[in-house]
Amino acid sequence: MSDVADLAADTTPTPISAGRYHLEISRRWNFALPSGGVLATAALRAASQELADEGLRLGSATAIFCTPIQPGALDLDVTILRRGGSAAQIRTTVRAGGAPEVGFEVVATFCRDRRGPDVRGARMPDVPPPDACPSVIDEHGSNPHPKSTFFAQVDCRVARGDRFWLGGWEARAPRYARWFRYRAPQRDAAGRFDRLALAPLADTMPPALLQAIGPGEYRFYAPSCDLTLHAVDDTDREWVLVSVYARRARAGWAIAEAELWDDTGRLLGVATQTMYISHLRGEPPIIDASDR
Repeated sequence: MSDVADLAADTTPTPISAGRYHLEISRRWNFALPSGGVLATAALRAASQELADEGLRLGSATAIFCTPIQPGALDLDVTILRRGGSAAQIRTTVRAGGAPEVGFEVVATFCRDRRGPDVRGARMPDVPPPDACPSVIDEHGSNPHPKSTFFAQVDCRVARGDRFWLGGWEARAPRYARWFRYRAPQRDAAGRFDRLALAPLADTMPPALLQAIGPGEYRFYAPSCDLTLHAVDDTDREWVLVSVYARRARAGWAIAEAELWDDTGRLLGVATQTMYISHLRGEPPIIDASDR
């Protein structure tokens, strides 16, 4: 595809001076506005450049989204909070170009591999492999995915849950799982899947809440208030399963969590999120999906 965007190229800022970076964020990674996960990746790339140490790799990050970010100019200010032998903590504050107010902020820990136990405590969900799962892109008139430039940059397939835009579906447990693969593969200098490319895939949690609500008149969208990602392992594979569990929605807010797996059953990361529920139409329902 000639119009495929490269996440790394689109989220790598230009250094301006010590601790200061600039980036033009494009429309190519939009939902309604640029993906919060893509914005977080841009902030993490600035942090990684400032650290300038390939041995320090992303361990965890929390993004707090303060104001909506439009495509266009971003100014990124990076502060190293602490640099130790095994880890560094770093903060990136991002403003729309020339704006005084903070648009969003990312606080991250970059870690160095150390000697320690190797314990696997989670099991990958039992879902079909990517080749056996349907794409989210089709020609159905109610399908929202083709309207989003974000989904033009990834191959996305439904592994668990309903393709709600087709009709004839029903409310189920508040869980949803999709396989993602970047159309422009994301690799680090060692040839591994780039950990900084996990955040945009993790920032895809609202369908789990929709699955619990089920069909009907009520419709919403759910911008990110925050996104926390813990990166725990590496892979040389391209497919990533994002398995989401929406634990609770109440009073105009919702919380969800996601596990990110490769297609060999390796847990790559865990993410959590608070979402702001914005109503499009209908009356907000009261639902207990805890026993589904």
